[in-house]
Amino acid sequence: MSHTVALHTLGCKLNFSETSTIGNQFMNNGFAVVDLKEKADVYVFNTCTVTENAEKECRQLVRRALRTNPLAYVIVTGCYAQLRADEISSIEGVDAVLGSNEKFEIFSLLKDFNKKDLSCIYVSPHDELNKFGLASSTDADSRTRAYFKIQDGCDYKCTFCTIPLARGKSRSMSPELVVQDFTKLVQQGYKEIILTGVNVGDYGKSFNLNFYDLLKKLILIESDFRIRISSIEPNLLTDEIIELTAESEKLCNHFHIPLQSGSTPILKSMKRRYSAEDYSSVILKAIQKIPDLGIGVDVIVGYPGETEKEFMETYNFLVNLPVSYLHVFTYSERPDTKAVALPDSVAPAERKRRNKMLRILSDKKKNYFYTQMIGKNLNVLFESKDEDGMIKGFSSNYVRIETAYQDKLENAICKVEAKEIVKGLIHGEIKEIKNSVELEIS
Repeated sequence: MSHTVALHTLGCKLNFSETSTIGNQFMNNGFAVVDLKEKADVYVFNTCTVTENAEKECRQLVRRALRTNPLAYVIVTGCYAQLRADEISSIEGVDAVLGSNEKFEIFSLLKDFNKKDLSCIYVSPHDELNKFGLASSTDADSRTRAYFKIQDGCDYKCTFCTIPLARGKSRSMSPELVVQDFTKLVQQGYKEIILTGVNVGDYGKSFNLNFYDLLKKLILIESDFRIRISSIEPNLLTDEIIELTAESEKLCNHFHIPLQSGSTPILKSMKRRYSAEDYSSVILKAIQKIPDLGIGVDVIVGYPGETEKEFMETYNFLVNLPVSYLHVFTYSERPDTKAVALPDSVAPAERKRRNKMLRILSDKKKNYFYTQMIGKNLNVLFESKDEDGMIKGFSSNYVRIETAYQDKLENAICKVEAKEIVKGLIHGEIKEIKNSVELEIS
C-alpha cells in the first residue's frame, strides 16, 4: 500500500503554486495525495506570515492533523517557517521545519518520515535566500486555469510587510525557461495562465528585460489561451503594459493593483512608492485605454497613525475610483517590521469597524460593475459542471458568470451575453463557442 500525504496552503496564489509543486514531488516518490480531512502518513503545511491569523491557523491545522493521525509526520514550510522556525518547532507534534530555500528539498533533507522526539529545522539565513524554486499549480477539477510562478522575493521596504525577510531579494526565472514552461502548460490544454510572484511587475532585472518584454514574448505563442496577471504594483503598471493589454486579446482585461491606503501621508509612512494621486492617475489611464476593465484593489485598515481623517480619505478615495472590488486587510503587528514600533496604534475594535465599512463598499463596487456589464458580450472561460446543473467561469475582466451546463462548454472560451445578476453572479447566454487551436506536443 502506498503512503499518503495531505497538503494545505495558507496565503497567496504564489504559495498555492509552490504547494502544487511539492505535491508533485511526493507523487513522484510513490505517495498518494489525499484531502486534509483524511488520515495521512505525512501532512505538509505551506504557511504565510502576512497576518497574525495565518500563524494562528497554522497551529490549529497541526493540532487537527494530529487528532486525525497522532503518528503522522508533520512538515511546516513557507514564510512563517522561514521567520519563526523556533516557534513552529516548539508546537507539539511538528517534526520538520523547512525554510524558503528548503521547501523543494524535502526528499533530500529528510531521510524518512518517522516521528522522533525532537523536530528538525532546515532554514537558511535571510542573506542566503537566493534560490528560485520552479512552481506552477493547476486547477484541481479540470485543465482550465494554471498558476505559474515567474518571480520570487521583493526589494521593496514596506514598513508593514515581512515578505522580503521571508523570501529574500527579487529574482526571476529566465525568459527562455518561462517561455518553455508556459508553452508546456498551453500544450497540456490550460486556457488561462495566471502569472504569479511576490512582485511580478519587478520581473527580469538580472536578464536585461522587463515584464512588458516578457508579456510580448508570451502572447506570440500560437494557441487559444489567455494570460492573467495575479497582481501588479501601481508604479510598475507601465503605459506599455496598459497599451499591450488594450491591443491583445491574449491579455485579460483585468488588473489587481495594491493600494493599501488612499491617504498620501499614510502611504509615505508605509514606504510605498507612489502617492494617492499617482495611483488614481494609473487607474484612470488604464480605464480610458481598456474597455470594461476590471480592477481589484488591496487596502489595509488600522495602520498605526491612521486617524478617522486618514481612513475617510481612503474611503472617499475608493468611492470615487472606478474599481470593481476590494480585498480588505486589517493591519496586524508583525515582528521584525518597522511599523511595529510606530506610535498611535489603532484600537482593534476600530480596525474591525473600518474593515467592515470597506467590505460593504466592496460589495457595492462589485454590484455596480456587474450591473454595467448587463447586455454586453463577455469572453468567459468555463470550468466544470456544477451540482445545480449550471456551469460557471470567469470573464476576461474577472466577472463570475454562470449558464446552463453543456459538456462542450467545459474548458472553452465562449462569447457570452450578460443577462441578469442572480445571487451575486451574472447569468449569461452563450453566443459563440470559440474554436480551440491546440499546439502539437513534440
